[in-house]
Amino acid sequence: MKTTFWKEKVVLVTGGSSGLGLELVTAFARNGARVVIAALEKDAVEAVTKDFQAEGLDVTGFQVNVCSDEDVQTLKKEIETRFGRLDVLVNVAGRTDRGKMIQCDADHFAKVMNLNFIALVRVTHTFLPMLLESKGRIINIGSLASKSASRWTGAYPASKHAVAAYSQQLRLEHHGELKVLLVCPGPIQRETERLYPLEGLEDLPEEARRPGAGVKVKRIPPKVLVDSILKASERGDVDLVLPQKARILFTISQLFPKLGDWLVLKNT
Repeated sequence: MKTTFWKEKVVLVTGGSSGLGLELVTAFARNGARVVIAALEKDAVEAVTKDFQAEGLDVTGFQVNVCSDEDVQTLKKEIETRFGRLDVLVNVAGRTDRGKMIQCDADHFAKVMNLNFIALVRVTHTFLPMLLESKGRIINIGSLASKSASRWTGAYPASKHAVAAYSQQLRLEHHGELKVLLVCPGPIQRETERLYPLEGLEDLPEEARRPGAGVKVKRIPPKVLVDSILKASERGDVDLVLPQKARILFTISQLFPKLGDWLVLKNT
């Protein structure tokens, strides 16, 4: 997708050195944005930043642990110094999870919530004044699990449900001042399907290793997802669900929870 909408906008992408984050960095940069990558692995950040700069794109990278107040505050100072503003925040950094509820104690939930939700709040809260000043945009990467939980996915659905609630609160409290988009994608298509290790979780079924813990939906091509995200944010949409037919399940689950549970069991 080519558009002039993002030209010269300053965009921060957490988790931008790999996966969906890297795909989003690429799309924003090739549409003329000035992109800042914040990611944990120093070598990966430096390598992808160098590649973008060799292509003549305006991409800057920083090694940042989004679970660290100090790192996030340092990043804020760097962005203020170099750019003087922030127009778009894309919260991608996160992790998946596997496990049965009987195996997942409070400490387990705390570890997953710390990265998937608390870190997202930390980054958003830090940059919120800058985004309000620019009347900017926030894009929060949730999941189908932000709308409906499923078996064997540990603390992941709870963490993504929290992202959905936080996104709605931001929209309601800053209506007219800020655009907030919650993105809820299913599993993303990869050249080689990613299988999750189950060390210590051998009692889980084999399908739990698969993306979405075996959810029966077609994998989303990365380019389709990224183009949809940019278009939805540009329009000022508040919610993006892919595949769209999943909305039917979510509606049924809200109206008829018992039927919704049956459909989740049938389709995972």
